Amino acid sequence: MKFNKLNTIIFIGLLAIVGVLFMQLLTLTQAYAFEKKEFSEKIHFALQDVVSKIHKDNNTESPIDSQIKKVTDDYYVVNVDDVFDASVLEYYLKTEFQKVKLNIDFEYAIYNCGSDEMMYGDYISSSDKKVSKCEKCFTKKPDLVYYFAIRFPQLKYNYITSLQQYWIYTGVLALVLVIYVYSVLLLLKQKKYTELQTDFINNMTHEFKTPISSILIASNYANKQQEIINNPKLSKYVQIIIEQSNKLNQHIEKILNIAKSDSNSMVLEKSKFNLMDSVLLAKESILLKYEDAVSIEINSENKEYQIVADEFHFSNVIYNIIDNSIKYNDSNPEIKINIDDSGKEIKLEFIDNGIGIEPSELNTIFDKFYRISTAKRNEVGGFGLGLFYVKRICTLHQWKITIKNNQDSGVTVTVVIPKK
Repeated sequence: MKFNKLNTIIFIGLLAIVGVLFMQLLTLTQAYAFEKKEFSEKIHFALQDVVSKIHKDNNTESPIDSQIKKVTDDYYVVNVDDVFDASVLEYYLKTEFQKVKLNIDFEYAIYNCGSDEMMYGDYISSSDKKVSKCEKCFTKKPDLVYYFAIRFPQLKYNYITSLQQYWIYTGVLALVLVIYVYSVLLLLKQKKYTELQTDFINNMTHEFKTPISSILIASNYANKQQEIINNPKLSKYVQIIIEQSNKLNQHIEKILNIAKSDSNSMVLEKSKFNLMDSVLLAKESILLKYEDAVSIEINSENKEYQIVADEFHFSNVIYNIIDNSIKYNDSNPEIKINIDDSGKEIKLEFIDNGIGIEPSELNTIFDKFYRISTAKRNEVGGFGLGLFYVKRICTLHQWKITIKNNQDSGVTVTVVIPKK
């Protein structure tokens, strides 16, 4: 896979999340081992104190060697090596576990010398939950006489609940990883779809340009023929063909520009030029297209504003904004272009007297293929690409563009160009 900027960002993000999750799992494993060791030590100390107290009650010396044998993590055999009472044992077990703050379920059994069997004592629960006793879980030790066995059935559960905070953090990180991977897959799928769409549009528009060019050449040639000139009806039809072919050609050029601007490989050919030249050129082009039906007023303190930008795309931006203002106008279009240089930035304001935009549509007006809900929509035609192209070019130049409704009528489109 080719590693472009997007793939690099995705890879670094994935690596960071996996790294954090790995460290969290490592911390959880260490915390679990520490908790397990701490529980074991507390149990050992508590049981050792129980043995000591029994010997103290019997006025005998406690064995020097440890009398506690850990069979499994939750099962211990304690060799008291002296007689003891079951009720006393249970009391000592409860008090010693409380001392070391072991709030945990346990059950015990005592070896009966007379019957040579383990006599089940009781299940001591730390809660009011229903418990399941396991009398068969206690087995005899043939080499011992005075001993008891104790079992902690909920020990593993206690390990987990005591590390609840760690489990929550780990779960959240795992969820973040799943969401991230899912989002990346959607992003890559959308990227692939966009690339296919762009390729299709490029191929389609290029296929259209050749026959349209042939139609324009043929119709322009026919329009100059004497037979056509002498026949007003035919001349009118040929003129319609020329006008509609030019209109279709403009739409195709616009689609090509959009497809090109969508491509990650698009490179702006920036140069230093006078902004006013592009504004005046756009004005002349608009006046030629609409003749005397449009009024365009340029308000500027200076005749020269030097900027560094792609001159071709900048001229298209100016033209599209003005052309859009004229299309969505029910009266005689009047457009004011205010140019202001604050020193840090150049601000262009395009103020028209058109039909305006619904407030709910202001946030989506720059979206691709979006066209405002109005009766003029069907009259104007087009694909909803003009303002999307304008927004795209402004974004590529890192300019700010906004649009708002005027108090009386129409809208104001503002383009802010930082001076670098």
